Amino acid sequence: QVQLVESGGGSVQPGGSLRLSCAASEYTFSSYSMAWFRQAPGKEREGVASIASYGGTYYADSVKGRFTISKDNAKRTLYLRMNSLKPEDTAMYYCAARAYGDRYYSLDETDFRYWGQGTQVTVSS
Repeated sequence: QVQLVESGGGSVQPGGSLRLSCAASEYTFSSYSMAWFRQAPGKEREGVASIASYGGTYYADSVKGRFTISKDNAKRTLYLRMNSLKPEDTAMYYCAARAYGDRYYSLDETDFRYWGQGTQVTVSS
């Protein structure tokens, strides 16, 4: 069972930056493809960015060019660097991991087996 714990959320003004982190319990972290999802009040959860176990990345159009996903296998940590934040980025952000050995990225939440509890990001002036 993979445990995921997010951190780094907070309140920021439009145009600001935040870096989210997701610490994983699994020692074979390098073998997991992972992603960040978000859910705003009254909206469905949506995929934001995903990174394959081999390092390939994929982004939702709404964040392309502003957000960067990365993972540090030695630290067993997934990151999401968010720049040029907008009010519409306000949401609860979740990290998720696919099953062990699933090599590819995805923004389909049904492809992910393990989920963190989330960290809140609020963008407001």
